[in-house]
Amino acid sequence: MARKNRRQIFENIEVIDAGAKGKSIAKAPDGKVIFINNAVPGDVVDIQTTKKRKAFYEGSATTFHKLSDKRTEPTCEHFGTCGGCKWQFMGYEHQLAYKQQEVVNNLTRLGKIELPKVNSILGSQDQFFYRNKMEFSFSDSRWLTLDEIKSDTEIQNRNALGFHIPGMWDKILDINTCHLQEDPSNEIRNKVKAFATKNNLSFYNARNQHGFLRTLMIRIASTGEIMVLIQFFHEDIEKRTLLLDYMVSEFPEITSLQYTINPKGNDTIYDQEVICYQGKDYIEEEMEGLRFRINAKSFYQTNSKQAYELYKVTRDFANLTGEELVYDLYTGTGTIAQFVAKKAKKVIGVEAVPEAIEDAKENAKRNRIDNVEFYVGDMKKVFTKDFISRHGQPEVVITDPPRDGMHKDVVGQLLNISPQKIVYVSCNSATQARDLSLLDGMYKVSKVQPVDMFPQTYHVENVVLLEKR
Repeated sequence: MARKNRRQIFENIEVIDAGAKGKSIAKAPDGKVIFINNAVPGDVVDIQTTKKRKAFYEGSATTFHKLSDKRTEPTCEHFGTCGGCKWQFMGYEHQLAYKQQEVVNNLTRLGKIELPKVNSILGSQDQFFYRNKMEFSFSDSRWLTLDEIKSDTEIQNRNALGFHIPGMWDKILDINTCHLQEDPSNEIRNKVKAFATKNNLSFYNARNQHGFLRTLMIRIASTGEIMVLIQFFHEDIEKRTLLLDYMVSEFPEITSLQYTINPKGNDTIYDQEVICYQGKDYIEEEMEGLRFRINAKSFYQTNSKQAYELYKVTRDFANLTGEELVYDLYTGTGTIAQFVAKKAKKVIGVEAVPEAIEDAKENAKRNRIDNVEFYVGDMKKVFTKDFISRHGQPEVVITDPPRDGMHKDVVGQLLNISPQKIVYVSCNSATQARDLSLLDGMYKVSKVQPVDMFPQTYHVENVVLLEKR
């Protein structure tokens, strides 16, 4: 017996709101919510459902009867296929409004937190070309457009250097111009692709795991320094040297040219040897006179200008007098710890990634900051009663956890030591809301500041100041 087709079409539906993960929201005639992946609040559309659940539908707009006044013309030719900038068809002022709304909704509805007046979201000065790091993948079987698939013409060149199609690990969209990273990013990517194709350097095939060229990473620091890392699937000295020598001659502005040979099943380089071919094995970022060395494996906030604004909010919320012992949990490469150190008595940073702590220690030494200490380990195992007895009772705790938020044991330890203030920086206000709810009995939220780090996307950072009741 054939399975019944559960797909439905709803006609003339007004899109009423923006929801999580960049989806827009409408209501079906039966009252259920519809999550739509390609519409803007204010559009009136016909919707083809793709999934049906007990409480909601998912679907796509197929016909647009009326276009929202919140719409704007997308800048990028790849918009709609590439999944990197899902909100590029929405005016920036409206993006900011919906990001602020998401923060408030998560803290009040999920966390059930009583909030003060939430500060207006801090927008990004640059709406395009703001990322300091981009990673592109090579493929010998690029994603074809519908027109190409329908065409009778045989496509000879299937090479691609670009981004993964959303939800498809082995399909790469070839990128002509990306609006996320400043020049010479596009020129480097396009010329590397053209040179590799001309010289018959094979592009990687993820499904069959063969080919020579695997990934291209470009980092451009606020200082103007440029790092390029080529990832090869296997060693071929002649071909590798051919490409790298071409890059040295064609792009003298590259200050750090590196490569790695990665025969693994995945693209991660954190367990790989990275070899410096030309220049230094790092680039440097600068912030208020502090300089931070960034190597190929280092984490650094990907919007340098807006990271500075985020850190200023964090420091202002902490409102240090110079007498406080500060703990910086999930310190990463210690950027926030060093940024606030001149206004603190001492800062203790804790991070799970050993390489990040090595970077933090080296950067602190070069910046001649002697009132910071860094320790490595799993936060829930390191941040213990014994650790606090050895290093002191903090007056202020800054915490900037990953998207999953803080482990419940870490939250429990914060309640045990009960610092006067906690400054909570989050890239996911939903998990932040969960953690704030656990802290709510002892702490009140006294300040909230959303910060937009990623224009044209639905992502939003949020900084909260907690003070003891």
